[in-house]
Order: sequence, then structure tokens, then C-alpha cells
Amino acid sequence: MDGAGLAHGDGLVEGDALVDALLEEELRQAAAVLDPVPDALRQLALDAYALHDLDARIAELTFDSLVDALPVRGVTDAPRMLTFRAGEVTVDVEVTDDGLIGQVLPPRSARIEVLGGPQTAAPVAVDTLGRFTSDTPPAGPFALRLRTGAEVIVTEWLRA
Repeated sequence: MDGAGLAHGDGLVEGDALVDALLEEELRQAAAVLDPVPDALRQLALDAYALHDLDARIAELTFDSLVDALPVRGVTDAPRMLTFRAGEVTVDVEVTDDGLIGQVLPPRSARIEVLGGPQTAAPVAVDTLGRFTSDTPPAGPFALRLRTGAEVIVTEWLRA
């Protein structure tokens, strides 16, 4: 070899890396079809991921409009309303096709992250009244992680 196709000092041929990536993707797709991960195992993995903050308190779901609300005749595309509670802290969330809108009560200084599995958490700003918005709708399972000073609160995981 003349070295023209070598990557910077790692000894790999650039074409080999692309072939490896394509083969890996083909194998992932084949495994998803031929041996899919059972839903119960997937849920266990998501629950375990939520507990990586061992000191975090879990905010339990106390209201879900898909389950607890009475249907309104003529309304077909109502946003999903969720309420989580951890001790004195309540988090109200509205899930729409455009993203999340919510409020932390009582209002407090907080940082919120929208968790979506093993992906990097998406930070969301909280104003002085405890309100927050996210322009990215959750795709698949999601949870919220609230950091209020020394306290960390993680909501239950839900499907959007």
C-alpha cells in the first residue's frame, strides 16, 4: 500500500471504516427483525437507566389524560396532560406534537433535562415561575430529570 488511503495515523483504510459501519447497520437491522428485544426487557433497561442518579427521588405519575381524563366529544387531537409528584414538588407537563410545555410547583430555580434513553439529555430552561418549554417533541420513551440545587428528581418513564 502506498498510504494514500490511510486515515491520520490510525492505520485504518477509510473505505474499511465505511464498510464496517454499513455491515454493523445491516447486522442491527437483521437482529431487530430476527431476534427483537422483548418489550418487557426494553422497559427494564429504560427503568435501570433512569436510576443512574442513585440519589434521585422518583416523581410518580399521578395524572395522565390518556387514562384519567374524561373524553370530550368532538375533540380528537387533545394534548396529553401529565402530572408527576415527588414529595412537595409537582411537575405538570403538556405533551404536544410541537414539544413539551410545563411548570414546576412550587416555583423554584431548576434545571430540567428531557431524557430519551441512552441519548444525551436535552436541557430545558426554567423561568422564575417554574415554567419550561421544549421545542422538540419526545419520540419514544422519555422522562424528565429536575435538578434543584442539591436535589435531583427523575420522573417515571413514559411513551410519548
